[in-house]
Amino acid sequence: MWKKLRIAILLFILATVALGTWRSQSVARDWRSTLHIAIFPINGDGSAAAAARIASLNETSFKGIEDFLAGQALEYGNQTLMPVRVSLQPELKTLPPAAPGAGHSMLDVMVWSLKLRWWAWRQPSGSPRAHTRAFVIYWDSEKTDGRIPNSHGLSKGLIAISNVHAVANMQRTNSVVIAHEILHTLGATDKYDPASLMPLYPDGYAEPGRQPRFPQRLCEIMAGRIPLSDGVLTMPGSLNDCLIGPRTAQEIGLTR
Repeated sequence: MWKKLRIAILLFILATVALGTWRSQSVARDWRSTLHIAIFPINGDGSAAAAARIASLNETSFKGIEDFLAGQALEYGNQTLMPVRVSLQPELKTLPPAAPGAGHSMLDVMVWSLKLRWWAWRQPSGSPRAHTRAFVIYWDSEKTDGRIPNSHGLSKGLIAISNVHAVANMQRTNSVVIAHEILHTLGATDKYDPASLMPLYPDGYAEPGRQPRFPQRLCEIMAGRIPLSDGVLTMPGSLNDCLIGPRTAQEIGLTR
């Protein structure tokens, strides 16, 4: 009897969590009211460079992300007065659990996802309360020899982890990374081949009907790169070089 009761309680908890997750995702992808996105900066390596960069941040530092998402929503016919609001939150002092490295198993990913969601649950929800939270981790490029961890976005929990460079002149390219991961939280999928990093045709191309096809002039945000020719890529310089393609728009609820 007690065993059955414990199983029933566990199933009830799981069902409650699943329902809460579904409701949060539905509200975030509704686009009929303002989507609140909270940015939480974190010093990834304890460096002076990252500390200085975080200290220099203000509300305008991420205005480009807000303008990009709002502008793309308008392109798809959204008439909400303020479709997106991005707000800067106080710096956090704890790092999220590190993602599994090369050769990881599906079980490793599942365990990490649960740890990340538990870690995020213990962090502030943002003010105003955010629909999705972007934890932006700054790294000293010189200290890491230009290499920083990969970024991730989870729709379950609406959590974005963006690893970026602390150099001030990379703010615009950092914004591309942050926006990409935020869109993952809303249900957008990657539009590139993970082995070659080439955008997938046609969904990963900003202008799939362009003749000739190359060079592309813009970046589909979930492809992350602009194909200049077959096998030759370049990074977008800023969100001004990016757009949300029809498939991504459908995935995040901008179109039905």
